[in-house]
Amino acid sequence: MGIMLKLIVFSDPVCPWCYIGKGRLDRALAQRPGHPFEVEYHPFQLNPDFPPEGMARSAYLERLFGPGGEAKADAQVGAEAEAAGLAFAPEKMNRMPNTLDAHRLMHWAALEGKQAEITSALFHANFAEGRDISNHKVLADIAEANGMERDVVARLLASDADRDDLIARDEDARQKGVRAVPTYVIAGQHVVSGAQPTEMWLNVIDQVSEQLAAQPDSTPGETC
Repeated sequence: MGIMLKLIVFSDPVCPWCYIGKGRLDRALAQRPGHPFEVEYHPFQLNPDFPPEGMARSAYLERLFGPGGEAKADAQVGAEAEAAGLAFAPEKMNRMPNTLDAHRLMHWAALEGKQAEITSALFHANFAEGRDISNHKVLADIAEANGMERDVVARLLASDADRDDLIARDEDARQKGVRAVPTYVIAGQHVVSGAQPTEMWLNVIDQVSEQLAAQPDSTPGETC
């Protein structure tokens, strides 16, 4: 295997544009199976001050977009999600959850090499199934369905394990300039914001692959 470059994604599993952005990026990666990217999802909460129980989605969207804004926002997201091949069922989504525990699950999944699967499952559970991804049982179900030990995850969720660390990482991202998600950091050098189209990612993959191919052989194990 050649040099692998980190593609860091600051994302939140209740952010619709993160959901769409992941779908578009995944399409590009699937079309370039020899791509040089190692994708990591890093924590960023859209609503870090939410109460643990979250809030009603309708109230949240009205606060964000004003009266009548919910339908317009859902229509726009729905059209983009469909174009990206993603399911979107706003009629099933009653709550806007606090996502700290979902981020903890994504962190533990990364330690087991299952972060991509867990992240996709969290997005699907929220946007396609309307499941409450702040609920510990829902999170344990998602973990088990994707090859993680349910009992271990349930015990971790019931504790404060990694809670402070995830909050600190979120705050560190904000201090370094991340203001909205999705935000992508390519090889620690280039920052791209927004749900970029698949074509853009294909161009990036092709350009980076060409640049790496033109470089002299690196020392074993060298990564960025």
